[in-house]
Amino acid sequence: MKKVLTIAGSDCSGGAGIQADLKTMAAHGVFGMSVIVSVVAENTARVIDIQDISPEMIEKQIDAVFEDIVPDAVKIGMLSSPACMRAVSGKLAQYCPPHVVIDPVMFAKNGDALMDPASVGALIETVLPHAELLTPNIPEAQYLAGMEIFTPEDMEQAARRIWEKGCKNVLVKGGQNMAGAVDVLFDGSDVRRFEIKQLATKNTHGTGCTLSSAIASNLALGYTVPDAVERAKAYVTEAIVHAPGLGHGCGPLNHFCRTYF
Repeated sequence: MKKVLTIAGSDCSGGAGIQADLKTMAAHGVFGMSVIVSVVAENTARVIDIQDISPEMIEKQIDAVFEDIVPDAVKIGMLSSPACMRAVSGKLAQYCPPHVVIDPVMFAKNGDALMDPASVGALIETVLPHAELLTPNIPEAQYLAGMEIFTPEDMEQAARRIWEKGCKNVLVKGGQNMAGAVDVLFDGSDVRRFEIKQLATKNTHGTGCTLSSAIASNLALGYTVPDAVERAKAYVTEAIVHAPGLGHGCGPLNHFCRTYF
């Protein structure tokens, strides 16, 4: 069985973060493990508070995983502080996992900040160079690329700018901010677009976490980056279509849509 580690924040409402990651990994038939970097009091409507885990405890959790059940891929989500970023970066450099997917989580789906904008520089300097694939959405890509994004062509330009900062592949996600939910993948030479029929729904809580975890799972299973992205996007789309309709805000997905309807 392939093994995938998620390093991210905990969402007590179960729709995003560590909880969404582990559900996604289970749905893909891989063994999921977790390192919690922040405890987030949130639900589908708002983020109430965030409490970070100490850098030392983050490092010890990563050591505990790698000394016993070595991951075939690592997904990294919310890293809320430079100290947390340095702790994770140091362990990635130490253990050199074969696949690293980084979702640079800066905002919750309702728009609440999950990362201090002043920490973006530390993210770029310490964590981003470890990424086999970086998966920013449009607001995050605008921060990282230093430009506004209105069209798929803008997404491509932003992906090129972000790639120059050191990651191997960049997937700029259009989601509900772009007609056709276009995603743009750039690998340093070629550009590929992924497009689906736009879904009219508010059930999008945890889509970024779910997508990046699905990509990491597919990379662990042996798929190439483009194939892993395509398969993950199809899975997320199904999970949105079959969303259970929970909560008063942006509802969660049905991570086991292919098992239980």
